[in-house]
Amino acid sequence: MKFFSTAFDFESMDYLASLHLGLWKIPSGEITNYPYLKKIADYQEPVIISTGMSTMEEIQAAMKVLTDNGLRKEQISVLHCNTEYPTPMTDVNLSAMKEMCRQLDVVIGYSDHTKGIEVPIAAVAMGAEIIEKHFTLDRSLPGPDHKASLEPDELKAMVTAIRNIEQAIGMGYKTVSASERKNKVVARKSIVAARDIKKGELFTEENLTVKRPGNGINPMRWPEIIGKRAVRDFNEDELIEI
Repeated sequence: MKFFSTAFDFESMDYLASLHLGLWKIPSGEITNYPYLKKIADYQEPVIISTGMSTMEEIQAAMKVLTDNGLRKEQISVLHCNTEYPTPMTDVNLSAMKEMCRQLDVVIGYSDHTKGIEVPIAAVAMGAEIIEKHFTLDRSLPGPDHKASLEPDELKAMVTAIRNIEQAIGMGYKTVSASERKNKVVARKSIVAARDIKKGELFTEENLTVKRPGNGINPMRWPEIIGKRAVRDFNEDELIEI
């Protein structure tokens, strides 16, 4: 677990720099603060930008200030965010992350201020690599952030769900998984005799059918099999051979 903090002024930046934390968080309210952005870039350390209340143009302008002052794009991560506590579901706009990913070409994450845990979990499923979520020991405490924060059991549930989703995302292409491979023969079907068939008889739509298991001829070969002659006698429900 790594500690870092957000500076809102130069004095705070100098103090945090003296702690050698090695990571900077730019809050949403400072994304249009040129002197602030330039000083952050001068540290030449990784930066996370929160983008509440921002347009894509403002995000790109902030990134340009950082990169023009020596920060590499590989050092920048950008969090989609809505600066309302708590954020209404209708204002979350998770789809914006896709556009941010396409246009910015940096690590994209999500800073969440909604109630509950479902939105950050969905964000991970949509490609977020960083999740920020407010945490409190008691949501009834005074102050603006507590009511949009998670209590300990909820935070644990969110992290567990996110770890499950990370595993579930997979490799990005459709294939047969190891766990389902054993079910393939059972669930798939084969071409079988619909009734007793004599050797030399033509296979037709009437004397053939498709049934489980799938350890015989693949039903996708149906057009190929129709019209061929039986190489031997087949009993009803017996797997067809050619």
